[in-house]
Amino acid sequence: MKLHDKVALVTGAARGIGLAIARRYLDEGARVLLVDRDQAALQAAMAGLPGQARSFCADVAAAPSAAAMVAECERLWGGLDICVCNAGMIRAADFLDLTLDDFKAVMDVNVCGTFLVAQAAARAMVRGGRHGAIVLMSSMTAELAMADQLAYGASKGAVRQMTKSMALSLVARGIRVNAIGPGSIETDIMRTIATDPQALRTVLSRIPMGRLGEPDEVAKVAVFLASDDASYITGQTIYADGGRLALNYTVSVPEA
Repeated sequence: MKLHDKVALVTGAARGIGLAIARRYLDEGARVLLVDRDQAALQAAMAGLPGQARSFCADVAAAPSAAAMVAECERLWGGLDICVCNAGMIRAADFLDLTLDDFKAVMDVNVCGTFLVAQAAARAMVRGGRHGAIVLMSSMTAELAMADQLAYGASKGAVRQMTKSMALSLVARGIRVNAIGPGSIETDIMRTIATDPQALRTVLSRIPMGRLGEPDEVAKVAVFLASDDASYITGQTIYADGGRLALNYTVSVPEA
């Protein structure tokens, strides 16, 4: 088991990629605190997980909540070894229609929430004398611009840069920081697109592998980055995107 007896915190863990990561970590022997602000979804997710899993309902964008979830790991298991900042949100809109409230909402969760949880986790690792691993969640949109994804793309670009700065800041403490940049993954958001055959064809036309990714395929990367297999890797973003960045194609520029 790659994560035997490690203590892990995973945010946005009630569904999708976050839940897949929590399951993988549990399978690899970790004790996992699943965090999400959707209490009902969190309870449903916990029903299918083994005894080494615990849940905590919180909003990552609130500083007291970030500190509280980390303190819960310390209370339950005496410390923290791994933190996955997966919680995120998206508000798609054309630039001319994007509201300040929507822009701020995305930044609060994706950027501020990531900062708050990662900082609280790093402080706990230092406090406990643990050489831990922090995994942030970026996106291929950190590299590829999309007309209706300004807020989301900006937030994930920020996460990509935060990964580098955090890694440099924490390397002397024995804490590694890396990020994952998923491509088109079969989550709840993507399933709404998949119900439209033309929209799905458009998405698949941009993926060299010709299919959507599975949440568990991202989770496997999260296991690698948290494990000793990645002991000489820090400050990096690994893109699990089916080759989409290599293709370097998104969509034609709309005509005026």
